[in-house]
Amino acid sequence: MSRIDAKFAALRAEGKKAFVAYVMAGDPDYERSLEVVKGLPGAGVDVIELGLPFTDPMADGPTIQLAGQRALDGGQTLLKTLELARSFRETDDTTPIVLMGYYNPIYSRGVDRFLAEAKEAGIDGLIIVDLPPEEDEELCLPAQAAGLNFIRLATPTTDDRRLPKVLQNTSGFVYYVSITGITGAAEAQAGDVAPDVARIKAATDLPVIVGFGIKTPETAANIAGVADGAVVGSAIVSKIGDGEPAGDVLAFVKSLADGAHSV
Repeated sequence: MSRIDAKFAALRAEGKKAFVAYVMAGDPDYERSLEVVKGLPGAGVDVIELGLPFTDPMADGPTIQLAGQRALDGGQTLLKTLELARSFRETDDTTPIVLMGYYNPIYSRGVDRFLAEAKEAGIDGLIIVDLPPEEDEELCLPAQAAGLNFIRLATPTTDDRRLPKVLQNTSGFVYYVSITGITGAAEAQAGDVAPDVARIKAATDLPVIVGFGIKTPETAANIAGVADGAVVGSAIVSKIGDGEPAGDVLAFVKSLADGAHSV
């Protein structure tokens, strides 16, 4: 059982929904990024999504694009991102970490080498947004064999014909993208999300977590009310980008987590 599986089993036993927080590794610099990441579990975060900075983040809106650029400008790399995870694991061996990003840096490193290093650093799962199911032999299947969950995105355009393909090698949880478009765009609406979440849950036993367009504790609560949990990224990253102290960022994260946990 992975840390992700164990976390969702514990949440189910408590009757709680999950709160997942995304931050960009190395934003605005390594030390401040590590401070925020280390503080996330204490702020109520159940699963950490750690962004891997990349020069061409096609699924991301301006907020996360800028975060990635700040991180890259500060010297953040794939290896430094794994080092950040390793440092986090020195004091926390239970909170799951999902590395979220794009395939190019992993391909450049070499899949087998990367997977061994990621596992050793304490990474539990991967979300690689530019690898469709048709490319599962590239990374998904090797990752599963290495003991890492491979988490797939489903979207409002994932119809009943496509859904089984999306789910076939997915593990950990399913990430449902609540809106069509890039991160940080429109606001998610629980009424729009609920039918698709129900449709996905009818096709899999995996938890379904909803992200994109969640910016407030109220929206986090509304979305968690119709899914197994909520993901917030851009709203948190925006606070970091504004230069807010780690304590203020984490207080905001706690308000979001409290919202998701209130249902």
